[in-house]
Amino acid sequence: MRGSRERIVTSHAGSLPRPEALIAANQARQAGGEVDEARFQAQLRDAVTEVVRRQQQLGVDIPGDGEYGKSMGHRINYGAWWHYSFQRLGGLDPNGPGLYDMPAHRSQPGQVVLTSFSDRRDRQRFAAAYADPESGITTGPRARNWPVCVGPITYIGQDAIARDIANFKAGLAACGVEEGFMTAIAPGSASRIANRYYKTDEEFMFSCGAAMREEYKAIIDAGLILQLDDPSIAENWDQINPEPAVEEYRRFTMLRVEALNEAIKGLPQDRIRFHLCWGSWHGPHTTDIAMKDIVDVMLTINAGAYSFEAGNVRHEHEWRVWEDVKLPEGKLILPGVVSHATNVVEHPELVAERIVRFANQVGRERVIAATDCGLGGRVHADIAWAKLEALAQGADLASKQLWR
Repeated sequence: MRGSRERIVTSHAGSLPRPEALIAANQARQAGGEVDEARFQAQLRDAVTEVVRRQQQLGVDIPGDGEYGKSMGHRINYGAWWHYSFQRLGGLDPNGPGLYDMPAHRSQPGQVVLTSFSDRRDRQRFAAAYADPESGITTGPRARNWPVCVGPITYIGQDAIARDIANFKAGLAACGVEEGFMTAIAPGSASRIANRYYKTDEEFMFSCGAAMREEYKAIIDAGLILQLDDPSIAENWDQINPEPAVEEYRRFTMLRVEALNEAIKGLPQDRIRFHLCWGSWHGPHTTDIAMKDIVDVMLTINAGAYSFEAGNVRHEHEWRVWEDVKLPEGKLILPGVVSHATNVVEHPELVAERIVRFANQVGRERVIAATDCGLGGRVHADIAWAKLEALAQGADLASKQLWR
């Protein structure tokens, strides 16, 4: 994994805006309409090459494929990073209740369980704002059905991941880019669906990890960097009602870390980066767990680099955590220095300030400037590209300060 040896290098968290034509094609395919599959695949391949080229032009050093292989049928979409796994895991019935229609579950001391999305504490505290269509809070159209595990979990996405890899490698080659990353869902997040087959949620989660390992290995074997997306590590805090004790939550979360570490066991750590976030919806987020309460849990994940939200107004102050926490030897961090959570485009000088803060704590060579979370489906495309440009400009300014 490339570090910032002579200057601050840049990357991002994964999702990028899809072209309108690709969104329309995805929508037609999802609706079961008649689609020329060969034409669609050619369109997808060309779109991936173009998104690599655009990242290169804007100054992104370590590009991704924009998650274009993860179908997004609307411009506003917060779930493509997760939904894609429903077509790549066998043992699922796609006709379960909707994510917001599931029954609520109450936790109690000694028994922490996840409640439904509609019962999350953030949504309960700000119910009026969430119900107001003009409040600015949205997560896009809601799926009517959600999958349920009804049999042994297996990996059936071999053809899909092979296409994603081939499209991305072709794009990298066409643009003369040597290093790129691809995202994949981690078992803790993949298993946040109903389970009617496995005796315990733990058994179900480890089975998801065993299945997804095939995708992880395919990405690494292709010479790409693997990014593991797992909001469940931090975001689950808001999905437990009432709020649990921090130590109970940490024990609950360590099972998800163990499932992830088992799934990547034996894979090269220096080719793996982990993405932690508090969810990417445009909401108040007053019920997020503090970084100080979760950072050491994150660092037990056997990855070579850690991506996390650091640019939005709920978490920007938490750069100070690194005054007390020692980053393990040989590891890198990818702090978010531009945010998906606002339409305001960050000034490059502010971006540079954010980068320098982290560089002063962990060392300039160990910082890769990145985004809080995926920009695709969260902000308008024009704003997303402007944020990536500001990211690159801010990294240049920071480099002049750090290598003068």
